[in-house]
Amino acid sequence: MAIAAGVDFGTLSVRVSIVDSQRGRLGSGVAEYPLHRRKEDPDHATQSHADHMRALAEAAGAALRDAGVAGDQVEALALDTTGSSVIPVGEGLEPLDDYYLWCDHRAWREAALITETAHARKLPAIDWCGGVYSSEWGFSKLLHWLRNNPGKRGRLRSALEHCDMVAAVLCGITDLGQVPRSICAMGHKWMWNQALGGLPPEDFLVAVDPLLGGIREKLNGRYATSDRLAGKLSPQWAARLGFRPGIPIPVGAFDAHWDAIGAGVHEGDVVNVVGTSTCIMAIARETRLIPGVCGVVQGSIHPGMAGIEAGLSATGDIFDAIARRASSTVAELSRGLERYSAGRTGLLRLTWDNGDRTVLVNPELGGVTLGWKLTHTAQDELFAAIEGTAFHTRVILERMEEHGVPIRRVINGGGVPQRNETLNRVYANVLNKPVLVPESEVTSLGSAIFAFLAAGTFASVEEAQDALCPRYRAVNPEPAAAAVYERLYALYRKLYFGMGRSSASPVSAGDVLPSLRSIAAGSAGSRRD
Repeated sequence: MAIAAGVDFGTLSVRVSIVDSQRGRLGSGVAEYPLHRRKEDPDHATQSHADHMRALAEAAGAALRDAGVAGDQVEALALDTTGSSVIPVGEGLEPLDDYYLWCDHRAWREAALITETAHARKLPAIDWCGGVYSSEWGFSKLLHWLRNNPGKRGRLRSALEHCDMVAAVLCGITDLGQVPRSICAMGHKWMWNQALGGLPPEDFLVAVDPLLGGIREKLNGRYATSDRLAGKLSPQWAARLGFRPGIPIPVGAFDAHWDAIGAGVHEGDVVNVVGTSTCIMAIARETRLIPGVCGVVQGSIHPGMAGIEAGLSATGDIFDAIARRASSTVAELSRGLERYSAGRTGLLRLTWDNGDRTVLVNPELGGVTLGWKLTHTAQDELFAAIEGTAFHTRVILERMEEHGVPIRRVINGGGVPQRNETLNRVYANVLNKPVLVPESEVTSLGSAIFAFLAAGTFASVEEAQDALCPRYRAVNPEPAAAAVYERLYALYRKLYFGMGRSSASPVSAGDVLPSLRSIAAGSAGSRRD
């Protein structure tokens, strides 16, 4: 028996879980931190490193109290974070600014320039991140910071992903050459590819903008998968967290990647980590290109396999926005959704409210809802948005299957599936296959698994998963609803590719609205009770 701590930094809070290798989760603590938005700039989203570390200490203390465990019993600590969440640092890892959070989209111009330059110079790395560089990723965020902070440029010594910054600070590392660099973070968001020589070459970065000159060298450190140690907990941070100094801390990773591990992902599985956005995670023995998929990186999820990441730029955020506009909450609007049948609303929702992450990889798109009538309600729109995210997920899964990724099981992880059974039912019917839902929440469980590996408690990821991952309950498709969604999905695909690609040839969409009306009329007689 051993005890470890798993840490998960989310968009609005950090969770620390105390986990027993035999009994599972013993207790958890959560602490919040502010997200800095600006009304005049909806693309702005930042957070303070100091706020993160304060919250981590609060959550760790609360977790120990909840678990009834003494801090010196904890044998290892591991952490995951959002990403790409980037912080510029000076000497000794001094933060020069707040984090550019993953959902900060101010760097869309920089992302477009990186994409254009990469294709013009035939940079192979661009193909491994779906062919389009994103405003959510590292180089674009760093370039935006360099362009907009001329007074601080001279002090810049490096830029770190959140997971690497926290690990380095907890281990007391101040030498930038010794900073742990997560292959998960750098591979998916910074075009790092070991087979291609690591980061993109200097001449490419300078061609994008001379301000990126020398940045490649500044992104030095120890690049590693999460079965390697970042270091050991420093005495200073051991005192603040309440743990024993010297316990091992493995190299960190992104939250969705480790959520997939906590949800029990194996080859042949896809894990939909459904939260504010959706991350769609899979692992495969072979590393191969998948057009429009935002990352295929060896060792990023499971250290011994290729990690595949795709997803939706907004899911829960869309549901929240619909409820907010109606002066309600998602919980209130969801009451009664269980009575909605497939296609009943007559609405078709393209959930591009925060752009398209996969497979179009186009941040300039916006949400579209077709089929409005004067009698439609916010609840109708919420149901259509759930259907829309399911259709978009199906587009992504089909793209992955087309390029050799086996999909035998679909697991709905993340916080939303634990609270919204309508979403699980709709996904099962749209995908027309069973959807597995973990019987308990998996957030921070993946972190605990890697902590146990660092402590030597388990010999492999699979052994730890067998011991700690929860069981599933299956949500099975309903044949009648699945048949309706086959018709709707054909319309969705037509609009998704026809409206989402500026280079697409004109697509006739004159049948969409009449078809929506016909489907709604047929569905009205099959209302769920």
